[in-house]
Amino acid sequence: MRAAKLCCAEARPGDARFESRSAEAALQAALADPAILMVNRNAGSGTRVLIDNLLRGAKPPGYANQPRSHNAVAAAIAQRRADWGVAIAPVASLYGLGFLPIAPEHYDFLLVEARRRRPAVQAFIEVLRDGATRDRIRALGMEPAAQDSI
Repeated sequence: MRAAKLCCAEARPGDARFESRSAEAALQAALADPAILMVNRNAGSGTRVLIDNLLRGAKPPGYANQPRSHNAVAAAIAQRRADWGVAIAPVASLYGLGFLPIAPEHYDFLLVEARRRRPAVQAFIEVLRDGATRDRIRALGMEPAAQDSI
């Protein structure tokens, strides 16, 4: 099964340094202004890989601040401890932050085929196929995989 989420640059609503800009333009503005403080993600996370690719070697103020979750990034921005960061759109929305789409991200659940018949695996697959579960996944800002790929 594959689920997609949208990574986004997030900032407080009404922040003229970011609002009404493309993600690329907002990033360039942030890199050009040493007063704009970022909040990063922990090394090894998928979001951190995305951030490092976007920054192309730049290390703006706040780069060393590396919380371990999307919620921690959003909280730092909402509490004015940082001006911008990268997290998923549903978390930005939860904290009342604005966001600029950057890239879709995909998650796969893999299993050893020989284990497919185990009761726990069968239960997990059935939950992933369930309409209510799929609706909940969409409500979280993700798109569930096609039914035939589960």
